[in-house]
Formats: sequence, C-alpha cells, structure tokens
Amino acid sequence: MGTLDWRPAAEVPELLAAPVRPALGDIPGYAAAIDPTLADTAAFCAEYDVPIAASANCVIVHGKRAGESTYAAVMVLATHRADVNGVIRKHLGVRKISFAAQDDAVGATGMEYGGITPIGLPADWPVLVDEAVAQAGLVVIGSGIRASKLLVEGSDLAKLPTATVLALANPV
Repeated sequence: MGTLDWRPAAEVPELLAAPVRPALGDIPGYAAAIDPTLADTAAFCAEYDVPIAASANCVIVHGKRAGESTYAAVMVLATHRADVNGVIRKHLGVRKISFAAQDDAVGATGMEYGGITPIGLPADWPVLVDEAVAQAGLVVIGSGIRASKLLVEGSDLAKLPTATVLALANPV
C-alpha cells in the first residue's frame, strides 16, 4: 500500500515498540519505516501515497466514575470521528470521559505518542474498534513508535483479546 517498503513485521522487530513485538503474535502484520516527523495521519498519507480511508487512528480515552479510572483504546478510520461523549462513554460506563493526557498515555502504554497502537496495550484495557475499521480490509495503524507503521487487516483488530466492535464513529 502506498510507496512504503512493507516487510513482515516479525522480520523487522526494530520497527515495533517493545510491548507490540510479543503481542503481534499470529496477526499477519507488515511494518514499514517512515520519517517520524511525518507520523501524523495527514502528513503520512500525503507523503507516502496512502489513501486516508485506509488509515486507522488509535486514540486513548480516560473515563472516571465514583473515583474509579478507566483507560481504553478507540480505533477509528482517519475519515471518521469517534463519538467519545456518547457511545464510548456509555459503553465504558463512566460519568466523565476525555482523551488521555499525553504523559499518561505514553507512560501507561510504553509507546510513543503519535504511534500508539491497540496491539500490546495493557491486558485490562478495552479496545473499542469501530465497525468501519473491522470491515475496512487492510488498514495502516501505529506500530508503537513514530518511525514506522503497521499494515494489518481491520478484522484482525476486532479479534484482539479485549476488543469490542461497535458503531462508535461518524464520517467527518
């Protein structure tokens, strides 16, 4: 996809964050090196000729209810916007929800901000996958570092151990 040199991820472990390497397991993913200054979706897609509709973003949300904290990963296509205050908040059963602070997300995941991926997250974190991602076919996602990307089937993200597929986003 695009102009990148995709290689089987198992052959290039240096292109994956430490938590991602063992968690990739049987997912047939491919990795490619990129310029880390171009990791943000719009710049990445423009530079490497990847359709924006084939790019999926992982955002980390933080919810609270009665003093309890919940973190979750949310996967949406780059062409969609997640309904954080509606569907996601209700699904997680939290009263207040927001995007996780950058330092908290980086510290809790062991991944670089702008490269966080649902593969290799803490085992108790829910992974909410928008149904459009699960049905998209091949999608480009973060690798845990800003200097590379992963190419995986969206349906494989729906099979992650804590994944739930929901209608949680709307086209932008």
